[in-house]
Amino acid sequence: MLDNAKNLPNDAAALKGLVTTLASELKSRDILIEKLKHQLAGMRQHRFGSRSEALDQLTLTLEDEEIAAAAQEPAPDDANTDQAATPPKGKPKRKPLPGHLPRNETTLSPGDACGHCGGKLKTLGDDVTEELEYVPGRFVVNRIVRPRMACTCCETFHQAALPSRPIERGRPGPGLLAHILVNKYADHSPLYRQSQIFEREGIDLDRSTLADWVGKSTALLEPLADAIARHVLKGQALFADDTPVKLLAPGFGKTRTARLWAYVRDERPWAGEAHPATWYQFSPDRKGVRPREHLAAYEGFMHADGYAGFNDLYRTGKVTEVACMAHIRRKFVDIHKSQGSAIADEAIKRIAQLYAVEKAARGSPPDERRRLRQEKAKPVLDDLEAWLHAQLTRISGKSPLAGAIRYALTRMKRLRPYLEHGFLELDNKTAERSMRAIALGRKNYLFMGSEGGGRSAAIAYTLIETAKLNGVDPQAWLTDTLGRIADHKITRINELLPWRYAEASA
Repeated sequence: MLDNAKNLPNDAAALKGLVTTLASELKSRDILIEKLKHQLAGMRQHRFGSRSEALDQLTLTLEDEEIAAAAQEPAPDDANTDQAATPPKGKPKRKPLPGHLPRNETTLSPGDACGHCGGKLKTLGDDVTEELEYVPGRFVVNRIVRPRMACTCCETFHQAALPSRPIERGRPGPGLLAHILVNKYADHSPLYRQSQIFEREGIDLDRSTLADWVGKSTALLEPLADAIARHVLKGQALFADDTPVKLLAPGFGKTRTARLWAYVRDERPWAGEAHPATWYQFSPDRKGVRPREHLAAYEGFMHADGYAGFNDLYRTGKVTEVACMAHIRRKFVDIHKSQGSAIADEAIKRIAQLYAVEKAARGSPPDERRRLRQEKAKPVLDDLEAWLHAQLTRISGKSPLAGAIRYALTRMKRLRPYLEHGFLELDNKTAERSMRAIALGRKNYLFMGSEGGGRSAAIAYTLIETAKLNGVDPQAWLTDTLGRIADHKITRINELLPWRYAEASA
């Protein structure tokens, strides 16, 4: 590089060589500056600035471990006994329910006559079971009284059976369990915070107790999540996405990156009759084998980003890839924000024409959507592809804009199935929306303490987000479901799906 103008060569050929060298260096510098500006803009855009909460995170780690342990713990043999067993070492001792709470008393009588000989029954005493229940806005205690009676003739003992409860030998009612699940997985309130909130109400519920209840509840509800999975995989098309969550690596004091996957079936844009649903799965890594395992039984179209791990699915021939225009557009938007590129701005405007067609087609049957796309969207997409090819020859191949154009041209080839099938979409935003709840929760819990906790979270998210998609209050539905599922036949589990609850409540 020339540092002093007095040292300029007098020879014309040497001057030309110097100018060529300077021009090359300036071009390289401009490209580097452009890349750095683009990276800086992206970092500013996506910066979260999470604070360190070491003590809270230790609590959350224990929370997930206890949820996982509770989900795997076998139910007690004596399901009808409410006598408190000796708590294991390290588990908090059960305390009486607060006396200031209102009691809803129910008496379960075995009747007046002996079922053995027909003689009259006499009362020997009562067995009283109390369960803590949550009615939106307040706590109550359900007091279940079961008189112990004996026949005056043959002394045969009689007592009504204790109704099944979500957690045998436990004291939470279905409404309280639903409240805790919705608070944790829909409203993103960790259990230690819920414990503090309950304490202000005069209710002493240790965080470890809440974790035990969550683990047992998700284990009880797992068949329902499996039923939702079967419903999702029956769709002609589904939307797939994944998001990172931090997972504690035991013994190292560090975290590693795990994943939560979402598979969504939503036929509302083309007036399909199937109910929308989202199925979540947890995995400790992002290997391609994970979606292959999840979708082993699936055949149809799949909206997804360009994740290479899906390629093995596409190679089977059973799953057809549909690319996402939103990902293409997003790259041009980032470049336009950071550089003010006129080419990026024009690309965004052309993509907007495709979305205008989709807006007009929304809610129409598949045949009508296909006709509109062939008539109005296909020419726009063809022109956009040709125009991008032309722009690529006019700019530096090493610039971020060139990278965005190459990405767009590669993905647009895989987007074309949407032009031929009216039940497909232009983008994968349906799956991206399903990740919002996890993104919000991630800001609160920062990492998961165990793989078992991750699996419990996937079950809870499946139930709660599917209920929300169907316009069903997740707390009301889970309260009803948790009160019925223990006695419900597994072969009729579909009767408990959220849309069936909505139909019955209408």
